[in-house]
Amino acid sequence: MAAWRRERPDLDVEPLEVLSRLSRLARHLELARRAAFADLGLAQWQFDVLTALRRAGPPYEMTPGELMAETLVSSGTMTHRVDHMEAAGWVSRQAHPADGRVVRVRLTSAGRTAVDAAMSRLLERERTLLGALAGAERAALAGLLRSLLEPFDDEPAAGGGG
Repeated sequence: MAAWRRERPDLDVEPLEVLSRLSRLARHLELARRAAFADLGLAQWQFDVLTALRRAGPPYEMTPGELMAETLVSSGTMTHRVDHMEAAGWVSRQAHPADGRVVRVRLTSAGRTAVDAAMSRLLERERTLLGALAGAERAALAGLLRSLLEPFDDEPAAGGGG
């Protein structure tokens, strides 16, 4: 920041003090997530689908449309993802009991084991990333980040994400 202030005193570089650090932290988080999932053979996108199903509660199933909304991907992308995860044995497709035209994606016991192990590993690594902060500092940071994210959460999903 000092270098930018010296080189461009006409600019207010205060946003960089926060957002550049968030960007760097996001990169460290991405690396921690990859490491947490690598031993289990999971990719981030697989974890996203598995956690959506796990959070749904018993019987751990959602429609592909619900999964699309939860993971911010297109219909074609979700179909591809479910195909791969079904082949891996982590999910299965079930016909809706009341309407056979509706398909539900259900977490299998192997998928539940995988997502539970991945979540435990991820939380262990994330605790390490937050280790320099006291509990009250973590709570304050969580609140501040929630405030920064609120405008984005209010926007309609802009097609495809991951």
